[in-house]
Amino acid sequence: MKKEIRTVKDQILQITTIDERWYARPTNDPATGLPTYQYVPSVTYITSFYPKGVAFYKWLANTGWNEAEALKNAGGDRGTKVHQALLELLDGKMVAMGASYVTGSTAGPAELSIEEYSGVMAFVAWWGSVIKETGFAPRVLNREFVVWHDAEGYAGTIDLLCEIYNPATKAWELWIMDFKTGQYVWPDMECQLSGYKAAFFTTALRRECRLAILQLGYQRNKASWKFTEVTDQYDLFLAAKRIWAKETEGEKLLRLRNEGFLNDQKSTKDVSAYDALKPNLNLYNAAS
Repeated sequence: MKKEIRTVKDQILQITTIDERWYARPTNDPATGLPTYQYVPSVTYITSFYPKGVAFYKWLANTGWNEAEALKNAGGDRGTKVHQALLELLDGKMVAMGASYVTGSTAGPAELSIEEYSGVMAFVAWWGSVIKETGFAPRVLNREFVVWHDAEGYAGTIDLLCEIYNPATKAWELWIMDFKTGQYVWPDMECQLSGYKAAFFTTALRRECRLAILQLGYQRNKASWKFTEVTDQYDLFLAAKRIWAKETEGEKLLRLRNEGFLNDQKSTKDVSAYDALKPNLNLYNAAS
């Protein structure tokens, strides 16, 4: 994948290259009044500069750089297809084992592999476990939507915003969740959620909100999923943003502009249509 460009919402573009991701939205130049684009780094691009911890570097040393890059690229395609399948589930559609989805590195739609479909089934299992433990299905408020932090200058995509009933407090609690198809949760992944939360509450009415990573296709337990609540670490996210700014100094953004990426759109997809959530999600009797 050299470059992938997607229209995600209201003319907002998501630009992904091998090692970076940007968001862009149309605006007017304050000096000339002419149309232009405002570019900001993504949450994931910023947190890629956050230290991943000793465990990651041990894994990297044992795996080797080339193999680690191959695993990262394969994992990116796997995550893309699983995410698209989950969107269809949340939109009330059925996902067959032979369902096909487009990724940034494939010329056309590619079928879900057995491993990828297992990740989809793991989501169904998690959904059912919530029903069994609380007596209620999660209330989906939104899924895969862009949040933009004007003051700090970054943007990102939240996988799932939902409410989950807490039997102990007899209250519905707000959750921001991130889906992962890998086997590890590194420290930078936890910081991502803090960035999403801060950006979300720049436009939404502030309320208590919990953060979690849901690993799907998890191989270290029988459930095939792992739900990890993480604490808000926005101060660390801002520290990572300062490191990102120092290390990049705008050079990569300049390269994106010079490449004239708007004339080289490999793939575009409008994923903003979400007028009404369907109350009966087609997770085929997830409680069974």
